[in-house]
Amino acid sequence: MPEGLRLDTPGVTDGAAIWRIARDSKVLDLNSSYSYLLWCRDFAATSVVARDADGAPAGFMTGYIRPDKPRTLVVWQTAVDHAHRGRGLAGAMLDGLAAKVAADRGLDAVETTITPGNTASERLFLSFAERHGAEVERTVLFDAALFPGDDGGHEPEVLYDIAPLPF
Repeated sequence: MPEGLRLDTPGVTDGAAIWRIARDSKVLDLNSSYSYLLWCRDFAATSVVARDADGAPAGFMTGYIRPDKPRTLVVWQTAVDHAHRGRGLAGAMLDGLAAKVAADRGLDAVETTITPGNTASERLFLSFAERHGAEVERTVLFDAALFPGDDGGHEPEVLYDIAPLPF
């Protein structure tokens, strides 16, 4: 964990800051501020927020357990505030979240989707798999044509299935 930062469970009071970090990332699909509030309430146990020395969110990672695969954590969104980038925070959040979910529920796989060309996310999840001795299977989960109203502006979402994990 980078010095001066700590991992915590998000609460609804973090929703606005998490929405701002997502917006300012300029790469995430930005959801409504309401959805981030709900996420911090309903999926806090499978999400994590990194806090700075003042307790303010410096980054977040949201996730959920797949209903049909109860030992699989799906990482939905990850972002680090500009001031805290380049310090390994995203990797620390992913390791911390996986360990937390493994301790609470058991865990043997992590899934996420990454658009082609998002090399930062690709590096994050491939290095996670390598650290934990897991294989990575990639398949297109959602083809670009499935996204409404984007007129081809949304890239396909490639599923990264990382398993088995040794937790």
